[in-house]
Amino acid sequence: MDSILVTGGNPLNGEIPIAGAKNACLTLMPATLLSEEPLTLTNAPRLSDIRTMTRLLESLGAEVTALNEGRVLAMSSHGAISTRADYDIVRKMRASILVLGPLLARFGHAEVSLPGGCSIGARPVDLHLKAMEALGAEMDLRDGYVYAKAPTGGLKGGIVDFPLVSVGATENALLAAVLAKGTTVLKNAAREPEIVDLVQCLRKMGAQIEGEGSSEITIQGVDRLHGATHGVVTDRIELGTYMLAPAICGGEVTCLGGRIELLSAFCEKLDAAGISVTEGPRGLTVARKNGRVKAVDVVTEPFPGFPTDLQAQMMALMCTAEGTSVLEEKIFENRFMHAPELMRMGARIEVQGGHATVTGVERLRGAPVMATDLRASVSLILAGLAAEGETLVSRVYHLDRGYENVEQKLSALGARIERVKEA
Repeated sequence: MDSILVTGGNPLNGEIPIAGAKNACLTLMPATLLSEEPLTLTNAPRLSDIRTMTRLLESLGAEVTALNEGRVLAMSSHGAISTRADYDIVRKMRASILVLGPLLARFGHAEVSLPGGCSIGARPVDLHLKAMEALGAEMDLRDGYVYAKAPTGGLKGGIVDFPLVSVGATENALLAAVLAKGTTVLKNAAREPEIVDLVQCLRKMGAQIEGEGSSEITIQGVDRLHGATHGVVTDRIELGTYMLAPAICGGEVTCLGGRIELLSAFCEKLDAAGISVTEGPRGLTVARKNGRVKAVDVVTEPFPGFPTDLQAQMMALMCTAEGTSVLEEKIFENRFMHAPELMRMGARIEVQGGHATVTGVERLRGAPVMATDLRASVSLILAGLAAEGETLVSRVYHLDRGYENVEQKLSALGARIERVKEA
């Protein structure tokens, strides 16, 4: 099992390329099941989660070819497609549930294993199932599988009123509704850029959708979709992560392809903390304004609020900020598991329920730490960049699910970081 060794103390300078969004790509890939014609995605990230989704689609009978060193995914579902997504693959990744909507919409039935995923809370799929029921599907949950059947003649348009904002459920509902008969209205829909990106892709395939980016999306079902080519949107979570790198250890870094509109609430918090963010034609340039970073309070919220997927990284920054900050996690429970690991490095953190109080210290100290989930793993790397001495981050298989070439990207900016192969 690999580890990441970080030796702190170096300021970071230069440019860093930001990949296509993992969460967007994982949502776009199942859209190939909606049509017999090819769907090609460009700007795809090269990550283990993308490889897992590839294996899932291939297990269903789709063809997926990685081109241009994995940056382009050429997909086709023109052959015989199975409507059963088996546990052995689905258990590895939560996003696997997103094949439910397309299979149900195009073929009228689906058997999809309940998914696995990371350990940051229950994250139930009930909102996905209720969305399918609102489109007329009969749902049966047994033996760890979702058995879904559309009414005779296919799914019917309907009103899907989400009691809670759910990105995944909004995506699954969109993927199902585009081939449903009649009009579907999604109320209290998620507004994330990944939702907008999915709609733009589906529209290229011939879908009729209005309202993306707002809390109400209207879909007029069509009889069939055609092929398309679509570029995956910039990964705003990778973007925010690397924006924090010069904030936490000094220097000036330009994140290529970044736009403030992807992370407006996050950028506001950086400004309040004393971090300059300048948007230019090539991306976002980030640097400390002057002196030590100031403590700021953070509350995670659905888009356009502060992203839960940047909470762990922001906590790492607050560990060395001047003053005391309070981070409130309102999206997922169990998402402060990185706090005890940061405390091993000298951070002063108190966790009570969904609140973490962080009192900044002058300097963190390198220590052996363990990653507990994807975002926690990169928060420990960021902390290591600012710490005295060496930090060894173990269990970085989490990291490889969401960040490609972390060591190479940070090394190019002047960081001392390397991957250590363990026996």
